[in-house]
Amino acid sequence: MQEYQLYIDGELSDAEGGKTAESINPATEEPWARIARASRKDTQRAIAAARKAFDQGPWPRMSQADRARILVQIADGLDARSQELAAIETQDSGGTIRKTAGDMMLGSAQLRYFAEMAEKLPLESEIQVPQFPAQSRNYILREPMGVCGQIIPWNFPLMMAVWKIGPALSTGNTIVLKPASETPCSALELARIIDGTDLPKGVLNVVHGSGTECGEEICTSPLVDKVAFTGSTEVGRRIQQLAAGTIKKVTLELGGKSANVILDDADLDLAVDGSLFGCFYHQGQACESGTRLFVSEKLHDEVVARLVERAQLLVCGDPMDFTSTQGPLVSARQRETVLGYIEAGVEEGARIVVGGKAPAYPKKGYYVEPTIFVDVKNGMRIAQEEIFGPVLSVIRYETIDDAIRMANESIYGLGGAVWSRDKDKAMGVAKQIRTGTVWINDYHLLSVAAPFGGYKQSGLGREFGLEGILEYTEIKHVHVDMVDSRAGHFWYGSLFGA
Repeated sequence: MQEYQLYIDGELSDAEGGKTAESINPATEEPWARIARASRKDTQRAIAAARKAFDQGPWPRMSQADRARILVQIADGLDARSQELAAIETQDSGGTIRKTAGDMMLGSAQLRYFAEMAEKLPLESEIQVPQFPAQSRNYILREPMGVCGQIIPWNFPLMMAVWKIGPALSTGNTIVLKPASETPCSALELARIIDGTDLPKGVLNVVHGSGTECGEEICTSPLVDKVAFTGSTEVGRRIQQLAAGTIKKVTLELGGKSANVILDDADLDLAVDGSLFGCFYHQGQACESGTRLFVSEKLHDEVVARLVERAQLLVCGDPMDFTSTQGPLVSARQRETVLGYIEAGVEEGARIVVGGKAPAYPKKGYYVEPTIFVDVKNGMRIAQEEIFGPVLSVIRYETIDDAIRMANESIYGLGGAVWSRDKDKAMGVAKQIRTGTVWINDYHLLSVAAPFGGYKQSGLGREFGLEGILEYTEIKHVHVDMVDSRAGHFWYGSLFGA
């Protein structure tokens, strides 16, 4: 069995009192790793280390070039162990090896982007302001925020860690990272890699533990300057409430119920496979998955027939087998949640045309068959609530305006897609969908150079791109007086009368 410790102040250490938890392999339902489980005191120790590293250490004052060099070291370390880490993440999360191998490659590439941006960031710029009443020069400085608490989910453990630590490190912050309770191992492996680099002690700390202890301590501690969270909207609300006590900056990447719209002129070979990829990639465990598929009355029956035919080619199997395209869900609890939604869909009058249950094979593991519902009304629970599983709702529309209206009838606004041979027409639809990312004739492809985040209850702030990196900076205005004499400062007369 693999053994993991906490990573605090540059040292691997056991949790207070030797507390541990087991990681369950979702494919075998058996424990495969034992992880130190942090208490509130362990989290306080990690926060104190990050605070000291920011206030007294070299990292915030290091040159941009040196920070970039260390980020490249981390990326090199990830590359050197990518195959091993992919296997670890598959055992920890249930993601297929096809997916996790790609995640390692993407994680390294993303770190290299953050390294490049660390050198290019415009940390100081002069701005022009009106020169009355004062002659002055004015500068905008971008400075690191301080200690950043980062709380990540279980669906893309390594990538989510990279998404958080990359921009924070590139801008000179220090970090306390809390991975998800279900999937902490790849983040702790990343800490081991970072321990072999030149990153100063205390800059990165990784604590595995419960939300009620570790998470709440991060959100309420006056020593933490910012909280960044990816996860459910429900937990995001709680984090925002907790952080309000100390007026922390909060960025939230939350849930979604993304609309996927097939227009009548779409290439159906592309649109059907793309829509299945949009929903069933990683068993539907992606926040921006296209789980609501809007199809016109004209195309409905043909599209459904094609969806059924292509979905039957998906293979539920051992996630370590490269031929498997669908692995298990992350946990028994998540499987029960998804099966409960499927039952609710049937009760509300929707009809299953593919899937709808746990497969007969594999006999072990938290699997749910890829499931497609038709006769779905946009107000049904399966069309409004985030399921986070392999469940696709096909919804008919009469006009494009109807599709846009229904797409926007959601508390969420994270992702979405439009399929059409006419890209200008597709762009016109994309502009009317209130969501943070819209793909045209594709799905799920995110660029580390383009901002990602949500409208409405899908979040606050952005990840990725310059916009995401600047979320980790404070803005300072410096006014430099150019008058250079007391006599010239006539506005002082409002106080002294002369």
